[in-house]
Amino acid sequence: MIRTISKIELLGIIFAIFAYLAFSLLDTIQKTLIIYYSVFQILFIKYFFTLFLSFIESKRKKNKKFYLTHNWKLQLLRSFLSILESGCFILAFRYLSLADAHSIGALTPIVVVILSFIFLKEKISPRVWFAVLTGFVGVLIIMRPGLTVFEPASLIPLTAAFFLGWYQIVTRKVSTTDRNETSLFYAGIVGMIFMGLISFFYWKPISTDFILLFLGVGVLYSLGVYFQIVALSRARASIVQPFHYTLIFWSIIFGFLFYNDIPDLFTILGALIIIVSGVYIFIKK
Repeated sequence: MIRTISKIELLGIIFAIFAYLAFSLLDTIQKTLIIYYSVFQILFIKYFFTLFLSFIESKRKKNKKFYLTHNWKLQLLRSFLSILESGCFILAFRYLSLADAHSIGALTPIVVVILSFIFLKEKISPRVWFAVLTGFVGVLIIMRPGLTVFEPASLIPLTAAFFLGWYQIVTRKVSTTDRNETSLFYAGIVGMIFMGLISFFYWKPISTDFILLFLGVGVLYSLGVYFQIVALSRARASIVQPFHYTLIFWSIIFGFLFYNDIPDLFTILGALIIIVSGVYIFIKK
């Protein structure tokens, strides 16, 4: 029996599309900033706005005790995983095109399945395992290890996908006890403290030419996270999650418009294989 999409879920889909559009624009800006500024400085700005967003969300939900958590260890782990995956993705944009980085990063849902099987003891059907294997084939097509066109930097978004998979697993567990604004608060405060301490040694004065770009990082990241929260509050995750792959679509467009990057046929083929396998996994879970 096919479930129909309600008007509320349709609204969730619209918010999801705008969320990933915001994230794509964010990555386009980060690709420029990482050339001139350290990853720690960029992350500090992102987590400053994350902390600010937690206050807005807590006020909207009238949650005055949003800073209280039922599991501070998981919140700390989640916050550090957020730093690691965000940092790896930003570094990837320095060496790879947006399309290549996002195509490899799209492996995340497959990583989630593997980690869920190993650590959460979830049962995985043979069909889903086949989809996992197919997804890895897509990554190999993009990376082409052993060939002269292999780019070692492609291991960076692969690492980012691993950390992002871990992040999603921990987020799933912590969301059973803590609300979104609580998780935003801990991600923001932990990220600000640690990135602030590290970026102190790498800080470069922000020139007037880049002030708007740094402001764009904070605004777009906050909008992306907020739209994602709204989308998931109005639609099933199985409906929202496949729209994550629109990141690849936007990255191809923005990569061409701003950096004159054109993905080769291997990248497009590998990305399509990863998308199909990822969507299949989400449908069958």
